[in-house]
Amino acid sequence: MDTKTLLEWSAKYHTANYGARAPICLVRGDGVRVWDSDGREYLDFGAGIAVAALGHCHPRVTGAIREAASTLLHVSNLYHTAPQIHLAKLLCEHSFADRVFFANSGAEANEAALKLARKYAKERLATDRYEVIATHNSFHGRTLATVTATGQPKYQHGFEPLMPGFKHVPYNDLRAMERAIDNRTAAILVEPIQGEGGVNVPDEDYLPGLRKLCDASGALLILDEIQTGVGRTGRLWAYEHAGIEPDIMTLAKALANGVPIGAMLCRQDVAGVLTAGTHGSTFGGTPFVTSVALATLTTVIGEKVPEHAARMGSS
Repeated sequence: MDTKTLLEWSAKYHTANYGARAPICLVRGDGVRVWDSDGREYLDFGAGIAVAALGHCHPRVTGAIREAASTLLHVSNLYHTAPQIHLAKLLCEHSFADRVFFANSGAEANEAALKLARKYAKERLATDRYEVIATHNSFHGRTLATVTATGQPKYQHGFEPLMPGFKHVPYNDLRAMERAIDNRTAAILVEPIQGEGGVNVPDEDYLPGLRKLCDASGALLILDEIQTGVGRTGRLWAYEHAGIEPDIMTLAKALANGVPIGAMLCRQDVAGVLTAGTHGSTFGGTPFVTSVALATLTTVIGEKVPEHAARMGSS
């Protein structure tokens, strides 16, 4: 099929919310290169918006996809599956976390984190503690709750009324955060480095300062590592640069190198409020996607991809 026809069909049949698409149709990828339907070759510096951490068609990822697709594609979370268990174990062993909940996307991982924070605050602190403090220029997703948490009005316009229970303060401003915390604050939600807001790197004392504020107030610290996680900053997780640990962390994007997955990681005492039936997902953590994520993460860790990124970044 020629490119002109494909683009005409795209304009005719797709919704118009991706209006800024480049006028090319990509058909193949290999490593850091992709090819369009006219045979032109490109270097893919975007990596699917921080998704293809191991590049396109990495042999271990491709092998895992083939094996998983021919073994067990889907069962519900009414049953145990080995890949899901192994991935949860690997994530916990290589992070602060004790427990993992699997979802399908970053927005869903953040939804789970917000629900968990509210339930924890209501059960462990006070019934009127439900507010979440986020930051200006942040990005946390496009569901109604996560777009409300997102501190950018351009993503919220037209979807009002937004969800109640969210405040926003300037990023990298500890005093503003301290002033915003009160007896209704359930959690602080921040990106260790803002991505969508313009690659904003906070001061060295920012994350440690947030940790202290949460410790003093009882609020939970939620770190959105959907873009920064899985080795993107020269550490497996960006919070490691700050020498602190969150109470909850959310992941997605690079975790399965292109196969949709989200994950919410948390400490045991926080996870305890998620009792049977309080949250769930039909497709979250299927044997197929967790097999692919397991291959991706073991490769990232085993081949020391974060360390390589750190060396390349400093050279």
